[in-house]
Amino acid sequence: FSGETDYLSLIKSSSKMPEGVDMEISCHPLTMKHVVNLVIAMERFKGSKLESALSSEFDDENFLNVMLDSIVEEEIVIELTSEPPTQSDYSKTLEFDCSLTDGQQKEWVQMQNSMELLGVMLQGGSNHHAVQIRMATYRHLPTDTNAQPVALGIKNSSFFLSCSEEGGKPTLHLETVANKDDLKKISKDSDMVRFLFYRHDQGLDISTFRSVRFPTWFISTAKTNNQPVDMCEQTANRNITFTVQS
Repeated sequence: FSGETDYLSLIKSSSKMPEGVDMEISCHPLTMKHVVNLVIAMERFKGSKLESALSSEFDDENFLNVMLDSIVEEEIVIELTSEPPTQSDYSKTLEFDCSLTDGQQKEWVQMQNSMELLGVMLQGGSNHHAVQIRMATYRHLPTDTNAQPVALGIKNSSFFLSCSEEGGKPTLHLETVANKDDLKKISKDSDMVRFLFYRHDQGLDISTFRSVRFPTWFISTAKTNNQPVDMCEQTANRNITFTVQS
């Protein structure tokens, strides 16, 4: 077909309306698809319901019902695709500075030139020896409302606490992280989960810190003074709750 006139001729020749009923096309069909739809609608319109359209009792509501029954429905199927779930199951959300003190008021102290933290009961005026912790929180799906994944770093340094197996049992370490961007997103299957701990709140500003890699082991301090901060199971005779002071 070469133009609009040919389209209209096809419609009029294909679907002649019954005597007493006429049709006026106010908008020229633009494509062959439009022509086909219009012809189908006209054929439906010429059904048995037109007999009542010629009667004196036929009103606007009846006409609307006939038109609605004659509508050609077009079904469009759109295929939607989604990105595969990310493997980075832990995403860092925010950071804040704090100090951690156990139930015996021992604070964490890093001895000079040492990659070890000690639980020390500091005397008045010496609190500046306690390390400040840069705690980073993470979003994790599915979300556990009872636990917040965190990473624990030493403020103004590249040192971070980690938990890995040594000598057949989980052990707490202080590691250097050369590129802190490596901790922004951590896959649950990567070796970087050793830097993550679940923070469980036990009361107002009181929390435990459980290893993500070894879920039954907690960061702890000894009952005695000047002993290393290390990992232990919940039943061990050690302090596993800490006051988090921002």
